[in-house]
Amino acid sequence: MLSILVPIYNYNVFPLVSELHKQCLELNIGFEILCQDDASNSKLNQENEKVNSLTHCSFVALTQNIAHRANRNLLVEKSQYEYLLFIDGDSNIIYSDYIKKYLDHLNGFDIVYGGRLHPQKCPSNHQKLRWKYGKFMEDKVAIKRQKLPYQSLLFNNTLIKKEIFDKVKFDKKMTKYGHDDTQLSYQLSLLDCKLKHIDNQIEHGDIDTNSNYYTKTKESIQNLIALVNDEKIDAQFNRLYRLNRNLKKFHLDAIIAKLYLTFEKRIAKNLAGNHPSLFVFNLFKIGYLCSLKQE
Repeated sequence: MLSILVPIYNYNVFPLVSELHKQCLELNIGFEILCQDDASNSKLNQENEKVNSLTHCSFVALTQNIAHRANRNLLVEKSQYEYLLFIDGDSNIIYSDYIKKYLDHLNGFDIVYGGRLHPQKCPSNHQKLRWKYGKFMEDKVAIKRQKLPYQSLLFNNTLIKKEIFDKVKFDKKMTKYGHDDTQLSYQLSLLDCKLKHIDNQIEHGDIDTNSNYYTKTKESIQNLIALVNDEKIDAQFNRLYRLNRNLKKFHLDAIIAKLYLTFEKRIAKNLAGNHPSLFVFNLFKIGYLCSLKQE
């Protein structure tokens, strides 16, 4: 029936697994919960070992880091059931009928995505950039996500048929952070799968600091360019890349790049500070992309 796959890195996953385990037992379904730490060598793995005391559950700590894409692929290889549910280890379950909501939408669909939410209150000022972007840009109800179904698909909190996932898989050749969801979603769109968006959100728990998210965003844009150049995604599939293409048509991309490089230090100071602006963040993303495309 259901294989729940939980990739982990330096996080206590036992509370998450305990809730998932409880819900699966109440539904009396065939299930397994597979958890895998990507060689973080974290002291929290002492808590994660408790997962092995739960029926149909396992926790493994890898001794060598393989990165998040390969970690997910390896979990799939270990799984035994026809449906896969991907949940990142830093997630929090919101609904007491979370598993049931997915089971209610299995028939007729290859993929079901539940969405995600960020906490109502930002944990701290130095996490405000990631929190703001998640809260006001990513947290969308199903009816809005369904308008652009594949572009709105993220692989934390996604249920997918194993036979469909095996046709695409995560690209472990790409080692930089970012856009692995974009690449996989694009590949799935080419298969013309039956995709359903529902309101079955989980909460994003481990929120990056402002400086970390700023650095990660730079790396993700570098990765985006590599994916397009390697023809692993179509440029039109990604909104940021489409914007770059449109600016280039009117010869505005070079101007945007020059403005970005002129104000780069001020932009970085705002985004890494305690009061980051989403407007500045969006300018940063297109400016940085344009500047890389000029090189």
